[in-house]
Amino acid sequence: MPLSRPFRIALLMCLSCVPAWAAAQMPPAAAPQPVVPPPVAVAAPAPAADEAREYVLGPGDIVRISVFQNPDLTTEGRVSETGALTFPLIGSVPLGGRTVSAAEALIAERLRQGGFVLQPQVTVLPVQIRGNQVAVLGHVNKPGRYPLDTFNVRVTDMLANAGGVAAGGDDVIVLVGTRDGQRVRKELDLPALFQRGDGDADTMLSPGDVIYVRRADVFYIYGEVQKPGSFRLERNMTVMQALATGGGPTLRGTVRGLRIHRRGGDGKVAVIEPTLEDRLRPDDIIYVKESLF
Repeated sequence: MPLSRPFRIALLMCLSCVPAWAAAQMPPAAAPQPVVPPPVAVAAPAPAADEAREYVLGPGDIVRISVFQNPDLTTEGRVSETGALTFPLIGSVPLGGRTVSAAEALIAERLRQGGFVLQPQVTVLPVQIRGNQVAVLGHVNKPGRYPLDTFNVRVTDMLANAGGVAAGGDDVIVLVGTRDGQRVRKELDLPALFQRGDGDADTMLSPGDVIYVRRADVFYIYGEVQKPGSFRLERNMTVMQALATGGGPTLRGTVRGLRIHRRGGDGKVAVIEPTLEDRLRPDDIIYVKESLF
């Protein structure tokens, strides 16, 4: 039976609504999430190396001060015991205890404030360093007082300036100085310092420090030996090594019945009969007697 025209129109309208109704029944699609790139690991910046501290001017230092394009202001003077230095136009300037850059900034500021130079560029050049010095004493090749021109100078650097430890000097260095207002004394074992490679043990010096290299310990040998006399006592040295240092016994000498004269803590001298493997002590006196046969 053929459908009437109004019925066909109504049927078509119903069929056209089906897709819209189906879409309405479906759950809403999730909104697309933005793609976030994975975090990129950024390496932390390496810590900058500690810059060497500037030299600090001290009493007795002689400095040359110049101002750019103002040659008439060039001055060379000595920092007084109170730390002051007289500069043209601005008078006494407290430079003692200030770094070179701080001294330049102070002089430039006073020239600017006084209206003498509009844009001063000041240069302070230490000519002779006498205020900050370190004394090197004892058994070194060139004892004396040496300037501490920078504040990153270590004990070994100053020993090198003094020509190194002399032949009769000890391996242990004594450092005396002041830190944070307290008097300090420190001993540095040079061979151990270099064998371990411990740079921190190589103490940084401060103005007024004193480095002392004492005489190395010795022992004495006499009697029937090839080279009697006093010799440097090496570490853990045995009686046999001491005999070898003295050239060994003569044709009339013998290693039997060796005697060591050793002074104790009470000041008394004891005579002992050692073995060849016994270790020596500082100031031991070895006697090699004559063989009876």
